[in-house]
Amino acid sequence: MARMLITGGAGFLGSHLCDRLLDDGHDVICVDNFFTGSKRNIAHRLNHPYFELMRHDVTFPLYVEVDRIYNLACPASPVHYQHDPVQTTKTSVHGAINMLGLAKRLKARILQASTSEVYGDPEVHPQTEGYWGRVNPIGIRSCYDEGKRCAETLFFDYHRQHNLDIKVVRIFNTYGPRMHPNDGRVVSNFIVQALRGEDITIYGEGTQTRSFCYVDDLIEAFVRMMDTEAGFTGPINIGNPGEFTMIELAELVLRLVGGRSKLVFRPLPSDDPRQRQPDISLARSKLAWEPKVVLEDGLKETIAYFRRTLDSVTAA
Repeated sequence: MARMLITGGAGFLGSHLCDRLLDDGHDVICVDNFFTGSKRNIAHRLNHPYFELMRHDVTFPLYVEVDRIYNLACPASPVHYQHDPVQTTKTSVHGAINMLGLAKRLKARILQASTSEVYGDPEVHPQTEGYWGRVNPIGIRSCYDEGKRCAETLFFDYHRQHNLDIKVVRIFNTYGPRMHPNDGRVVSNFIVQALRGEDITIYGEGTQTRSFCYVDDLIEAFVRMMDTEAGFTGPINIGNPGEFTMIELAELVLRLVGGRSKLVFRPLPSDDPRQRQPDISLARSKLAWEPKVVLEDGLKETIAYFRRTLDSVTAA
């Protein structure tokens, strides 16, 4: 048994990671300020003897004793991270500094949940870890994109300057149960609109692409990355290389949900990437990992979750 700290532990990804680490027999401290996280996501674990929940904002120092740290804290959807862009940048940068300082004091291994957004609107397709990216530093998405890029800088400087044991993963679009229904992400948007019988909103012409990784696959990669040998830092791409246009995704959701929703088109938001597909060669070689859940199967689980969530809201 190891004592694990998960920042952002009540969020979409963090709550699934809490489940996995508890099921693996570890002691878990879940830290969240509940800006986007929810107690509902971890309510089923509150009475677990090896689970501890702390309300805390990572922009302030944290004093706990742990063996390993998973730093996931940060709003991750445009709707949420653009709501308070200054706080988003502070969460990425100050949060990284505070968690790195904690890891340094404890001599603990620390994993940073970075993002494919560090590649911006890429000129290289698919994206490899060696690509430096094409990011607008002053756009409306910069608080998140540049915040995560700066966090990676801090992680590698702590590694070089203090010999800190770091791991950096770059997450590509992930979906699954416990996504926030109003997070503005394309999977949750399409599913919720279809379940409500509303028109499906597609931005631009719908030809822009994304690659969708089911949450269980992502969490497996997290655990494998944290367990790799000392000295292997990453960054490493974690995602599903299967590439789909927005129209293809919308049509698949409509087929699985049913109903008579129509596709409607709106202008493309500023700095929205045209293509997003990970090269996961490094993950295959270093982690012996690749995603196993196909999009249709993952969407069925996610649709079932949103159907239960919307039904419970209606009943209340």
